[in-house]
Amino acid sequence: MKKILFVCQENLSCLPMAKAIMKYLLEQNGLADQYIAESKVTVQYALGRGIDLQAQRELEKQKIPYDCGHHVSQLTAQDYQQYEYLICMDEENFVNMNRITGGDPERKEYKLLEFAGSYSDIDDPWYTKDFDTAYKEIYQGCEGLVKKLAQKTF
Repeated sequence: MKKILFVCQENLSCLPMAKAIMKYLLEQNGLADQYIAESKVTVQYALGRGIDLQAQRELEKQKIPYDCGHHVSQLTAQDYQQYEYLICMDEENFVNMNRITGGDPERKEYKLLEFAGSYSDIDDPWYTKDFDTAYKEIYQGCEGLVKKLAQKTF
């Protein structure tokens, strides 16, 4: 089974939404037996924190199942070899991820919106309070990734 790792600074909004959306899309596309989605944070103070209530509400509104006990661990350099794909939401986290993993010689690290044809950042809705836009962007990125996985072009 191939492993997809979503990486962000905190575990409040984007990470739990990305993980839930990806799991949902893998199921819907018959790929759940081939891929697993997990998540890790780049900073220690975010460990043990659960999904933000507004992120939960957005997922419920969209009828996307999620794990209410969603907790993550710290990204480590060893994770680079453990996962086929390491995916973050924005440039700051891309830099942090690359710093922690020690580089990306195998080209496994991506920003999520690359799979939707953009190099834009997904703004953290915990700060912007725009959970609707974050959900849509995360969904588009995950949908693009699932299409590539299904077509085996990635």
